[in-house]
Amino acid sequence: MSVRGVIRAMPTMLRVGFAESVAYRAEMLVWVLSTTMPLVNMVLWMAVAKHAPVGKYGQVDFVSYFLATFAVRQLTSAWAAWIINWEVKQGTLAMRLLRPISPLWAYAFDNIAGFPLRLVVAVPVMVLSVVLVGADKAVPQHAWQWGLFLIAVLGGWAITFFANVAMGALSLFMDSSQKTMEVWMVLFFVCSGYMYPVELLPDGLRSVINWLPFRYQMGLPVELMTGAHDLPTALGLLARQWAWVLGMGTLALGIWKYGVRRFAAFGG
Repeated sequence: MSVRGVIRAMPTMLRVGFAESVAYRAEMLVWVLSTTMPLVNMVLWMAVAKHAPVGKYGQVDFVSYFLATFAVRQLTSAWAAWIINWEVKQGTLAMRLLRPISPLWAYAFDNIAGFPLRLVVAVPVMVLSVVLVGADKAVPQHAWQWGLFLIAVLGGWAITFFANVAMGALSLFMDSSQKTMEVWMVLFFVCSGYMYPVELLPDGLRSVINWLPFRYQMGLPVELMTGAHDLPTALGLLARQWAWVLGMGTLALGIWKYGVRRFAAFGG
């Protein structure tokens, strides 16, 4: 389908995706509850910083950081890998392939359509952070900072979505790619800033992580939300993030197109 056709179909797919999100709101609530690890980490790191700051992070900084992490997690998550795995295993991917629009657009719009419900969770947490630590530590202070933060959130979601597509498409070559996705998630927890600020890692390890995609999924949006970087540093990190968006997107589309041809051969 052409780009014009995708744009014309977009409102309908968003409405369908939002209706599904509302219909499965109980499952979404369970998922939100499963992402409360930043709140646990916040309490632990506050205890560690009770008598002295850890690096540049005092107790207030940890409250700001981990509440931002919880909010950003709601906005940058994707679950296409699990859906693709299930549809390949059940054979229902064939029905999607018969439609005039690529299944990847459908997966993306299903994910995007859930944003309003996830904002219902994220916005109150941001407000709570402002109340607890003050606006200067909880949210961006200037319009350009909000702009960079929103770009970073979009980039973080794009990397996560393309990584999901790439991992999910691997199921077209093997019985299941869920274990691969689980390995990716473990690396995400260790390297993304989800469990602790990347700034607390030793210089050598942080230099390695700066070249991996995980920090740009989570850590960078959180850092921009809490005003951790000046403009030149933020622009440099955003350039790396969008380089990963481009690279991960190319990888995901390549695996998907090759795998779908193989799926069609078996299906025929």
